Amino acid sequence: MKKYLAIALLMILCSCNSDDDSTTPAEDPLVVAEFRTNLSELNLFSGDLSDLNISSRAFEYELNTSLFTDYAHKQRLIALPESTSMQYNDDGLPIFPDNTVIAKTFYYNADERDLSLGRIIIETRILIKINGDWETGDYKWNDEQTDAVLDLNGSTVPISWIDSEGVTNSINYKIPSNTDCFTCHNTFDNMTPIGPKIRNLNFEINGLNQLDAFINDGNITGISSSSEASSVVNWLDTSASLEDRARSYFDINCAHCHIPGGFCDDQSTLDLAFETSLEDSRIFERRNSISNRISVYNEGFSMPFIGTTIIHNEGVDLIQAYLDSL
Repeated sequence: MKKYLAIALLMILCSCNSDDDSTTPAEDPLVVAEFRTNLSELNLFSGDLSDLNISSRAFEYELNTSLFTDYAHKQRLIALPESTSMQYNDDGLPIFPDNTVIAKTFYYNADERDLSLGRIIIETRILIKINGDWETGDYKWNDEQTDAVLDLNGSTVPISWIDSEGVTNSINYKIPSNTDCFTCHNTFDNMTPIGPKIRNLNFEINGLNQLDAFINDGNITGISSSSEASSVVNWLDTSASLEDRARSYFDINCAHCHIPGGFCDDQSTLDLAFETSLEDSRIFERRNSISNRISVYNEGFSMPFIGTTIIHNEGVDLIQAYLDSL
């Protein structure tokens, strides 16, 4: 008996000392497709919230040309319900399943020259598709950067950061209210996402096409290759034509309002969607008005109407060069 006990003990000890680690790490909890009080309750991130480590239940996406928001950085992610995918429809928005969560977190690096000095996270905007309709909510981060609280009323937050040239910048950053969100995300009185259109996702990141990666991971179905879809260009890509760069910039920064069914549909004749022809866009006819509204900041007059408090100098230079070329 003693012999068998000794053998059993030896086997246990060998098992404990084995280099073979068969322990399966615990999975991240399911993402909660509800507007709860605190951002942490949605399970979009793992670990300390301020690290912005995306849950394994979600995935990050980037846009070829992105919306300007007072030089803020943005982290974008999508969380699909388990065993579902986006469906390719056309080169616009894919069809998202119910209970999809789209999140966009806005932050500034304290000093662009030294990222180890940390960042200031301001807000996380959330879209959730509930029973076929999109609903919005905005989470404002606390001063301690430990969590963010649902706030539908909007507010103003003073922000300072040092840019890559060593210049200190200060603004009064405006967190939008839910009404502001509906203004931009409204198409024919329906709430809709703006950024994650197929043509905005179809580009290479570090040598790999992002749309192909989503196809290969099963995050989108109904399309087998990125070559089947069109794409906009990066507005900073000087190898692209001036027109394509400017129209891409218009598409993401302006077209959500300046399209049929958008907020400005009954106030302006402009149609700034990338796929709209120059003739039908009426950019040429309205070029002076466009120039006036983007070149100065005057609340209630300047464009974009919501989401900025300062001029995007580089964007203005691009658009002005394009208008001058017409």
